[in-house]
Amino acid sequence: MIVKRVGMLSLAKIMAVIYAGVGVLAGILVALVSSMGSAIQQESGFGMGFGFGAIILFPILYGVLGFIGGIISAWLYNLAAGFMGGVELDLQ
Repeated sequence: MIVKRVGMLSLAKIMAVIYAGVGVLAGILVALVSSMGSAIQQESGFGMGFGFGAIILFPILYGVLGFIGGIISAWLYNLAAGFMGGVELDLQ
């Protein structure tokens, strides 16, 4: 079986979900680090607010960038597969 074409929208949606998941993990990490920094400095303010905002912002940002990256990746794959013939898969 040879993959000659990848659906751009299909790949973009999958990449958006994967990258949004990575964004959740990154947002949690940033929230933990910023809350520890605020605790060390004995203040609650911008750092702590940004940290918890990252839990919301990062998945959205990463998801959008993953979607755009998926479209670009599919387009590049389809372009290269037109010249090279695609990727051969051995499925059982």
